[in-house]
Amino acid sequence: MLPGSILHKLKSAHTDQPEKRPLNFGVYFKNTLVALCHALEDAILAEKHSALMITAFQRGKWYLQEADRYGEIADQAEQIVIIAAPDGGFLDHPTSQRSNVSVVSLNTDDPVSIEWHLIIVSPNYTAMVLCQELSEADYGASGFPEHDLERKFYGFWTFEPSLVVETAKLAIDHIAPYNSELHQQVSDRIRQIEIDLQNASALGNHPTADNLGDVVMRVVSYLRTSQEDHTSHSLDNNLVSNELQAFLRVAQLIDQADMTNPNAAAEVASLAETIGQLLDLPAWQLHRLRLAGLLHRMAFLQQRSELQPEAHRYSEDAPSIPLTCPLIPGTQVLRTMQRLRAIATIVTHQTEWWNGSGQPAGLAGDEIPIESRILGLAATFQQELAQRRTEDGDAPEALAEALAVCQNQQGNQFDPKLVEALALLVSGLQQGLSLEVVVPKIAAGLWLLDSRSDEDLLSEVITANLGR
Repeated sequence: MLPGSILHKLKSAHTDQPEKRPLNFGVYFKNTLVALCHALEDAILAEKHSALMITAFQRGKWYLQEADRYGEIADQAEQIVIIAAPDGGFLDHPTSQRSNVSVVSLNTDDPVSIEWHLIIVSPNYTAMVLCQELSEADYGASGFPEHDLERKFYGFWTFEPSLVVETAKLAIDHIAPYNSELHQQVSDRIRQIEIDLQNASALGNHPTADNLGDVVMRVVSYLRTSQEDHTSHSLDNNLVSNELQAFLRVAQLIDQADMTNPNAAAEVASLAETIGQLLDLPAWQLHRLRLAGLLHRMAFLQQRSELQPEAHRYSEDAPSIPLTCPLIPGTQVLRTMQRLRAIATIVTHQTEWWNGSGQPAGLAGDEIPIESRILGLAATFQQELAQRRTEDGDAPEALAEALAVCQNQQGNQFDPKLVEALALLVSGLQQGLSLEVVVPKIAAGLWLLDSRSDEDLLSEVITANLGR
């Protein structure tokens, strides 16, 4: 990572300052970055966000490939700042002459000239892609790629408002020696957006199915379209990994928005997986449980408008026909990715009750997928425990109280045998057992997917029930 670059400055800040969490970086192919950037930019056009956008294009010739598109974005955006080394005549393009478009020409030795950035800041929508191209030495024995789309970049992307604002400040500070007036103007605007983001009406800090669901679906759609244009296995994996990252990043933002329980996803994933291990579930189901735990809060993303569709159950005149999963906004977003459909089913039915009085489909007993039963129990226990947590962590009495809440619903809300497994786990925790809670490195998300993830989970459950 080149010293003096924006990416290096951000990484250093999160490495040297203990109060800031470390950043997780990944490697991205150029075609993945093009798809990601287009998807994130389109949110400005589709949602009509009047945003501040800061971009770094490496060379002017790369900007020229996007200049007409940026003219359309400029019609909606509040201001666009374009950073690139001056070549290819990009300063002469009509978009560069727009009153709300500012162009900063970098010196040839500026470390930002090898970076690729897209930073979008507004009270209702924040997003960024932050990358630096690998050097020829970084490619190793394989050498520099022959095809442009196979060029690789090191970095990450996110929706997280505080991180996007922090990076926007670094980017604008970098251009101060080039244009002090622009630096002051944009710095003032970023400070105001930072204040506006704290307003209760600002959507940037309040994830909903509306304001992020469409963005995620757009990301997946762009990546999938990009995938159809080539046949490279390594490129395919990079694209699929980033589809999953889109969902994990929304889940991460949901956790960060909940100051009372900011580690819910990782803790629920660990609890659910451990309960599954106690039940001796096969590895592929444990895999599903872990991913469902990380994404379980997606089910609680609400739409700002429109009533929830009526839940559907088995057809009375055709009981062999599988039920139709209710259209819950958050989990419908998950279904846009083929390999997450089973996870979407697990997450959808985590609120079913063992006695059949739950939602959204009123399933009862073994009709409820085992992973959904485990997930619902783990999420409830974790929430209860988080409410009793002290600075010293989870005391034995807090564990006992959280378990008692679940035991009171044994046979009603929860599967009795699962509550027994949870009691066994709690006993171990009270005696000093340490449950490893690992926040996933989202930039390396492909490992979370497995070969069975695209199966129709409810079809499996219904077939098993009909066969008895």
